[in-house]
Amino acid sequence: MKLYEFPTSGNCYKVRLALAQSGHAFERREMGRNDGSVKSPDFLRVSPSGRVPALEIKPGQVLVESSAILFYLGKGTALLPEDAFHQAEVVRWMSFEQDSVLPTIAIARFIKKMLGVPKDREGEYAAARAAASGSLKIMEEHLEGRSFFVGERYSIADVSLYAYTHLAPEAAIDLSPYPNVLAWLARVKAQPKHIEIYG
Repeated sequence: MKLYEFPTSGNCYKVRLALAQSGHAFERREMGRNDGSVKSPDFLRVSPSGRVPALEIKPGQVLVESSAILFYLGKGTALLPEDAFHQAEVVRWMSFEQDSVLPTIAIARFIKKMLGVPKDREGEYAAARAAASGSLKIMEEHLEGRSFFVGERYSIADVSLYAYTHLAPEAAIDLSPYPNVLAWLARVKAQPKHIEIYG
């Protein structure tokens, strides 16, 4: 397998983490954000949309979109529950991540870490940081009395949510008001074959 990715991207990190924990051998192909490599003819043959992460399973068989890749990697492993209800719950929380974590924590981190909060994006940055509190509150309440997000077992739902949530401090988002979230982050980090985003 070949993973085409931005090494600092949380969406790409999700896939790297799931690859490592599901035991798949893979080759990393790091793409540049600003060097035009994602628009090169070679890459567009792999991912016609020019988007990463892109996982080339074999020549001519490529998956894009982190949630789809996680579902593929989790199938048949301990990372994806076998029963239909818990699988649906996994999809629910992965959808929540895309709808409520990505537009808040991830966007605030991008504007601060990657762009340095330029003047013309100060309002967007402030709004994303403020909205993140709502997402974190939902996570905090759900984790009350729970170890993980679905069925009391570590799954791709946790992988998905962990990626950007653990990077919230890079967006100057304080996680201390969310002790359940902090405890959960520590449990995820303690899982076998865990890797760091900057590793």
